[in-house]
Amino acid sequence: MVNAAEFEPWSDPDAVPLIRFQNVTKRFGEFTAIDDLTIDIYEQEFFALLGPSGCGKTTLMRMLAGFEAPTSGTITLGGEDMANRPANKRPVNMMFQSYALFPHLTVRDNIAFGLKREGRDAAFIAARVDEMLKLTRLERFGARKPHQISGGQRQRVALARSLAKAPKLLLLDEPLGALDKKLRQDTQFELMEIQETTGTTFVIVTHDQEEAMTVASRVAVMNEGRIEQVDTPDRIYELPNSTYVADFIGEINLFPGTARRTDPPAPPDGTAPAAAKSESQPPANEAAGWLVSRLSPIFGEGADGKSGAPDGPALLPRPDGLEIDWAEGADPIVVSNATEGLDGGAVTFAIRPEKIAVSADRPDLPNAFQGKVIDIAYLGNVSTYHVELPTGQIVKAQTANTRRISARAFTWDDTVWIGWTDTAGVVLLR
Repeated sequence: MVNAAEFEPWSDPDAVPLIRFQNVTKRFGEFTAIDDLTIDIYEQEFFALLGPSGCGKTTLMRMLAGFEAPTSGTITLGGEDMANRPANKRPVNMMFQSYALFPHLTVRDNIAFGLKREGRDAAFIAARVDEMLKLTRLERFGARKPHQISGGQRQRVALARSLAKAPKLLLLDEPLGALDKKLRQDTQFELMEIQETTGTTFVIVTHDQEEAMTVASRVAVMNEGRIEQVDTPDRIYELPNSTYVADFIGEINLFPGTARRTDPPAPPDGTAPAAAKSESQPPANEAAGWLVSRLSPIFGEGADGKSGAPDGPALLPRPDGLEIDWAEGADPIVVSNATEGLDGGAVTFAIRPEKIAVSADRPDLPNAFQGKVIDIAYLGNVSTYHVELPTGQIVKAQTANTRRISARAFTWDDTVWIGWTDTAGVVLLR
């Protein structure tokens, strides 16, 4: 079983990818479905291709399976060019949303089907089917037909059948789309457990952000045949590299504006205090690198270019920082974790609703704005407040429901303050 806490082959310059897409383009007539795409996927990864309908994620998977051929570029699997390997000769299995189980066969016979087609001996087939039934916790259902088991159990039968031939790679095309939300959430963790147990490389195609963020070791966010960003789920969420990724993944508040560098006030005599010159502190021009070296074990290294996707914004805390002018007459947004060289440039400040505090009084925070509650989305464990500012901007702020609903602090039309720290959001260039 892979230790998820230590499994980061994409950060190892000596690691060899299992799958390589190199400058792959796929056209259907005049339409370009995949546009000069390059990406590496490593052995034992649970890799998610995430994007809206029509972004090219299914086309990418079909080329990997051998159902489509690239117009240009190369796809290698285990170091071998797949151009001349037909679909039935590739060490790849595919699991569909519909499961495609044979209704006239029992669960056991469905799982054994591929092995029988290969001509494996009866003893091997029986042992392998028993192993798959145990892995997917279906031992009691081997004699039943598909219509005699639940949707979640049928999903596990399809998974067991896909894994029975021990493929190097398993492709999952919206595998949980037919399940209700509660069952889908439970099955996500079952998929993760099975993938870790078998060590098989999984590539899942989905438009469900929560599903991708839950199961995947890395997520590739796609848009119009290109990869916008590929990274771990936490970095995709916390450090999106564009407004598209920020807006596509979860809830977000976006403030387009202009960045303005702010310098700290100089000491009265124009010299730095003696304490600031202590050799125990890194020089000012090394502070960013020093912090990154300290935080990299927690946040991980930045993208190394292997993915073919742009890097996310680097965290470079500075004592001076930026102010973002985002609306006429409004206080600027104060930021201290922005990338360098943004002074005077057009930017977008992005902040998640859960990073924003809601209070009756002005908070003691670098960013504080007063507004009116115009809507409340009650989700049980959390409530999302839609707060309209005097500028007309509507900001979503999310709070945990630690009180019962009758004791909730705010309601419709209340005047409230919202606020956040100077490191709560990210500054995006595109």
